[in-house]
Amino acid sequence: MSTIIQYIILRGDLIKTLDWPVGAVIAQACHACTSVIHVFHDDPCTQSYLLDLDNMHKVVLETPNEETLRSLSKTLENNLICHKLWIEQPENIPTCLVLKPYSKNEVYKYIKKLNLYK
Repeated sequence: MSTIIQYIILRGDLIKTLDWPVGAVIAQACHACTSVIHVFHDDPCTQSYLLDLDNMHKVVLETPNEETLRSLSKTLENNLICHKLWIEQPENIPTCLVLKPYSKNEVYKYIKKLNLYK
């Protein structure tokens, strides 16, 4: 079995174009990660991921904007890949997407074209 990874995908334009504070963007990722772990807590891969808390593996990637984030979410839905599209309220702004923990080889083809968040 390959490494279990949790992929976090943030919108790059939040900081670069929309001038969001860095802390606010980090909070979006934290909200989405917490949500995914809660919703998929009983999933065997999530349980395996949580067995060694000091060695969790996360990868933070970026999409350029809301459109590409929503498109990725739709692709994942169509392929039955469990994830959470985090929508900040009350503004109703999609900010990030987090996959439940997966074996890298199960989901890599969906995210391989994305760059590391910077």
